[in-house]
Amino acid sequence: MKHLVKRLVALAACATATLGFAQVPSVPPAQPAEAAAATQQDTSTHALTSEDLSSFFDGLVPFAIQRGDIAGGVITVVKDGNVLFSRGYGYADLKTRQPISPETTLFRPGSTSKLFTWTAVMQMVEQGKVDLDHDVNDYIDFKIPPYEGKPVTLRNLMTHTAGFEEVARDLLPATSDEVNLERYLKTHLPARIFPPGETVAYSNYGCGLAGYIVQRVSGERFEDYVQTHILQPLNMTHSSFAQPLPATLEPLMSKGYKTASDGKAQPFEWVDPAPAGALSSSAIDMAQFMIAQLQDGRYGDSRILKEDTAKLMHSPQYTASKGMVGFDLGFYQEDRNGLRIIGHGGDTEVFHSDLHLLLDKNVGVFMSFNSLGSAVGGAHTIRGAIFFAFLDRYFPHPLQEQPAIASAKADAARVAGWYESSRINLSALRPFNLLGQMQVNAMPDGTLTIAALSDYAGQPLHWREVSPLHYVEENGQRKLDFIADANGNIKYWATDDISPVFVFNRVPAAKSMGSVSLWASLSLVVVLGALLFWWLGAWMRRRYKRPFEVALVLRRSRLWSRIGALLLLGDLLGWVVLVAAISADENLLLRGSATPWFYLLYVLGAVSLVGALAVVFHTVRNWQLALRGLWVRVGETLLAFAALYLAWFILAFGMISFNVRF
Repeated sequence: MKHLVKRLVALAACATATLGFAQVPSVPPAQPAEAAAATQQDTSTHALTSEDLSSFFDGLVPFAIQRGDIAGGVITVVKDGNVLFSRGYGYADLKTRQPISPETTLFRPGSTSKLFTWTAVMQMVEQGKVDLDHDVNDYIDFKIPPYEGKPVTLRNLMTHTAGFEEVARDLLPATSDEVNLERYLKTHLPARIFPPGETVAYSNYGCGLAGYIVQRVSGERFEDYVQTHILQPLNMTHSSFAQPLPATLEPLMSKGYKTASDGKAQPFEWVDPAPAGALSSSAIDMAQFMIAQLQDGRYGDSRILKEDTAKLMHSPQYTASKGMVGFDLGFYQEDRNGLRIIGHGGDTEVFHSDLHLLLDKNVGVFMSFNSLGSAVGGAHTIRGAIFFAFLDRYFPHPLQEQPAIASAKADAARVAGWYESSRINLSALRPFNLLGQMQVNAMPDGTLTIAALSDYAGQPLHWREVSPLHYVEENGQRKLDFIADANGNIKYWATDDISPVFVFNRVPAAKSMGSVSLWASLSLVVVLGALLFWWLGAWMRRRYKRPFEVALVLRRSRLWSRIGALLLLGDLLGWVVLVAAISADENLLLRGSATPWFYLLYVLGAVSLVGALAVVFHTVRNWQLALRGLWVRVGETLLAFAALYLAWFILAFGMISFNVRF
């Protein structure tokens, strides 16, 4: 859930996911040819037993969490309807050194909670109370406006293709009094920026809306509905969507930490909308949910979904590129090592979790960590690395040699450029989105690199084109596809290197980071230089008692020109300070406390546009009257061009939108 927030404030391009999404390699670093060949030929497997899992995880996880600066975590594996392995590592409370119990210690699985919301929706579907392809307005008491005449459906919500822009404000409110599903949905309605069903763009709001539909159609409060119709039938006695937790569960909640070395326990995190990520649960309870999903809705003598409904839920519904992983109904696809895998990750600020279902093997894996950990090697890296190592140990898959095609160099040049995530806010955060752009680089040998897609060592992965616009990882199995329109123009790229919850749309050259960073920097240098010369000239005249040798007719326009330049500089520096402040404390964005500063900068931006006109007016007057030297007029012209570019920049990146929907 927090990956997007990271991306929006550009803490690191795709670090995240929260890019949020930290990257982990699918295979070890490149090996000599002989060793690689031997690896490909070795298809031996370890027996998937509790004993072997104990040896595997006990040898890997303690070092991983210590190296990643994580206080503790838990891992559970189920197979064929039974819990095969479940163990806690580290501590639930660093101060008391309380160990983690898979049975009773509660974690916050974040957006993995959405799977319970989607399950509740499917219960409504099989009861005939909702239709996946009806307008959601049929089920709610407010209106979601159509996009180009097209409504939002539940199928759109479950595949995150409703076309909503991202909204982050009030996602993690400060107190429980601020948690209110109905109020949140009615006051945080996001703009529609894509046609429904066409572009995947992960949306917490969309899941919250689905939970509200369950609440209205069932006649039960969402949290109560899930408790009665999912948690109780699965005997999940250590789980709840309630905020605050029931008195019986509250003492069992693991503490959450930013890092283990910091050691400062963070307060319980309130989540709004609750259906998007408010679950608290133990590892064993999550195991029971996995078993029910793997057994097509059945757990013991209980059933939460009919078999056909569960199979529909686990069936492909959307992909951004043919052959690429995409979405089932609520679950996203994670196919790897030749296996059909579905799952969902989840993140609060301090808890980080993953749930994976190997459908054809009847195996499920759940893991959760109670700390973010270090920037390199923390929870985001560890959870992916552990799962990949698990797959490679128990379900190894030989790599297939795929040579590059003849047009690789030409195609690399064609796709090179700047791209931005489809999970984006255009109403208020366009300046932040600029910093989140990612560059696709064409290498001399025809391969591609993208800095945000890197290996354990932080080195960019290299991608080789094996068919037109279809790339695979060098010495690996991950895929990267570019999608072109009918005219052959590149629209976006998608990859299975990260969860398929967004794509990366191509940015027009004029708005790309490569162009903007160059021209905005040069323009700011010109503006700053003009202001420095203005100040220095005034100081020298006072110092040496020299007269101001500018015709009276130009003095006033010159003064307004310099004030205009100062306003432009001040506005842009103000945005830099705001971005830095939100990067240091994202709660300024999440809890809306940055709103007054947005309005202040919007006003300053509007005044700055008038200032840019003053700069241009003074330049025109200089040329019309020809009362000053040629080089002075050339300098004023450079300042005018710089002011015009910065004025365009302010308009192009929404710095006067007067919109605080973020």
